[in-house]
Amino acid sequence: MTEKSVSEAEYDTITDAAAHWCMRMHASDCTPAERQAFQQWHDAHPLHAFEYAAMLEIWDVADHLPRTAPTAPVLAFKPRRRVRRYAVAAALCLAALPLAAFTGWQAGWLPNSYERFEATQGLRQVTLSDGSQVELNLGTELVYSNYKDQRRVTLKKGEAFFNVSHDSAHPFVVRAGEGQVRVTGTQFNVWKYGDQVRVMLLEGSVQIASDATHGSVPLTPGMQASYQAGDATPRVRPFSPNDSALAWRQGKLILDNLALVDALPLINRYLSKPVMLADASTGAIRIGGIYNLTEVNNLIPSLPKVLPVYLTQNQDGNPVLNSIPRKNPKG
Repeated sequence: MTEKSVSEAEYDTITDAAAHWCMRMHASDCTPAERQAFQQWHDAHPLHAFEYAAMLEIWDVADHLPRTAPTAPVLAFKPRRRVRRYAVAAALCLAALPLAAFTGWQAGWLPNSYERFEATQGLRQVTLSDGSQVELNLGTELVYSNYKDQRRVTLKKGEAFFNVSHDSAHPFVVRAGEGQVRVTGTQFNVWKYGDQVRVMLLEGSVQIASDATHGSVPLTPGMQASYQAGDATPRVRPFSPNDSALAWRQGKLILDNLALVDALPLINRYLSKPVMLADASTGAIRIGGIYNLTEVNNLIPSLPKVLPVYLTQNQDGNPVLNSIPRKNPKG
């Protein structure tokens, strides 16, 4: 069975199976035999893995629902046709939760629109259902959900530039790592790598929170905020209009005399195997240059030709950069 030959009925069968396995993998009584059977199913076809990943996103949405029966009347959840199979799976996933009923869209617990985007082979521009424009960098994955009281994006990984449609009564929230960016209408860039997040504001205003327990801080145009897991508040500082961080929108990676410890997170996001540093002295070596995003894979093998480093490999198969010791002059 190839992806092109899958009929709608077959796709629905895969979706139902993905929802079933999503429930079982989260169940407290899931057995080792079931986990082995799931892994065999998951690896049997690329669509199995794709649909299961979508189910996990639905599960994350469902996990925010209240755990007691609502007092408001139960309403039907009527998603758009393009997310029909996700909604079916959501209903199956929700059956595993201790809910007597739910009010869905009306209560603000479930979205009426759910969209998933990724950029794998090149840069991508998308229009969300609210009219907002988003540019996706290579290796970016994000999910958009439209709720009654807010528009919500989850940036799974990568980088995106947002031009948000103004709607003061319907805030636009971007979740990245443990924090979030809250806006009503503006232009800003969000970069996420591992647990590191950086937000650059070009126009409008936003509120940045580094986690769910601490308060937010405001950003004005020309300011950027960064945070990582464990930070109580984001670190805020200005950036130059000529900052090279947004060069990705033109398909470029610009390293402006950066130490390797700072440059590698910018490089590694485009690599299947992240490059590691052998020690702090290697991380202090500086690098510069302009590179095409589609050719970043060729950058690492060329580094020993331009920097005092050599390459090794660790036990996990990751390339490791090592500094070449300086020779002391004789005499």
